[in-house]
Amino acid sequence: MEKFGTAVILAGGKSSRMGFDKQLLRIDERRLIDNLRGKLKQQFDEIIVVTNNSEYYLGFSDKITKDIIVGKGPLSGIHVGLKEAKSQYVYFVACDMPNINMDYIQFMKEELKDLDVKACVTRYGEWIEAFNAFYSKAMIKDIEDHLLQGKRSVNSLVAKVSTHYIAEEKAREYSLNWDMFLNLNTKEDLKRFLKTTKGNS
Repeated sequence: MEKFGTAVILAGGKSSRMGFDKQLLRIDERRLIDNLRGKLKQQFDEIIVVTNNSEYYLGFSDKITKDIIVGKGPLSGIHVGLKEAKSQYVYFVACDMPNINMDYIQFMKEELKDLDVKACVTRYGEWIEAFNAFYSKAMIKDIEDHLLQGKRSVNSLVAKVSTHYIAEEKAREYSLNWDMFLNLNTKEDLKRFLKTTKGNS
């Protein structure tokens, strides 16, 4: 089995704070998720979109799938993404994260190359960044057991399995202002992001 080859975009959130489905977010007249797909194809042979609205993706060449274990938050999406993926390690990003950092993805691949762990995540203070991260297919059973126990936290699961942690200081060498972990959760977030983008263009 190929070690790295699959990237998964999770697009199954409720988008309640945004006021409209974040899968439809547009940046410069183009859907953000289409921008993500295009960038990820530079490093991954297989792109999987996890969504409960497959009608948004008619005609897509990428694999479209939906949660098997429904209603358990991000872990539901990570679970089905790992089950569908063809590679051992799978890169995960959310559909509302506009700043993919290809150099950091390559760095994480290098970190994982000679390791045998179930997750590779970045620390942020006492917490971890659940996305812009790699998870292994070997973690599928752990996720199922975790959810069966009524637990939904990615943080608490990662703390229980073999995990390679990247220090915040190291990650900031690639993204000093931490924007590679930015989520556009609200209309205000979107306005700020668009203003920053225009200011840098």
